[in-house]
Amino acid sequence: MSERAPAGSAALPRRFAGLTRAMNAVGSVWIVALMVLVVADVVGRDLFARPVRGVTEILSLSIVGIVFLQLADTLRAGRITRAEVLLDRLRRSHPRLAHLAVAAFDLAGAGLLATILWASWGPFVESVRMGEYVGAVGDFTAPTWPVRLVIVAGSAVTAAAYLLLALAELRAARRR
Repeated sequence: MSERAPAGSAALPRRFAGLTRAMNAVGSVWIVALMVLVVADVVGRDLFARPVRGVTEILSLSIVGIVFLQLADTLRAGRITRAEVLLDRLRRSHPRLAHLAVAAFDLAGAGLLATILWASWGPFVESVRMGEYVGAVGDFTAPTWPVRLVIVAGSAVTAAAYLLLALAELRAARRR
């Protein structure tokens, strides 16, 4: 699938698109690291009867972090689920209305991600303040604030991407 761009214009500024790609790459490297960790845990359990401590906690935190790291690039690449059948029909019969519908979708997405950002900020700050962690003291503990920071940053970048895409769609609608 090609990058999502309205009618021949660049949908996202180059540097911003580079940021989303970099976040996606970090998420991909994180996935590889998790795979290595899981294999090490399985080998440790089976061959040495010594599991890697904290694998469950690390995996549960990581899944959320990876989603938020890769969300903006998924949007940039046009891989967020939506009703393309209706949009394709609108693009043929009423191109301006199609641009407006996509802009409305993008503005709703920006609103949703801004809400997630707003709702995530307090727990992030509280997590840092109180030194929140997962795991069991004496066995394995991991701080939660890094993943909470990824949620905040990923929400902010994705909300900004939605806004930039909405502006591009509105510009395209105005040209029609």
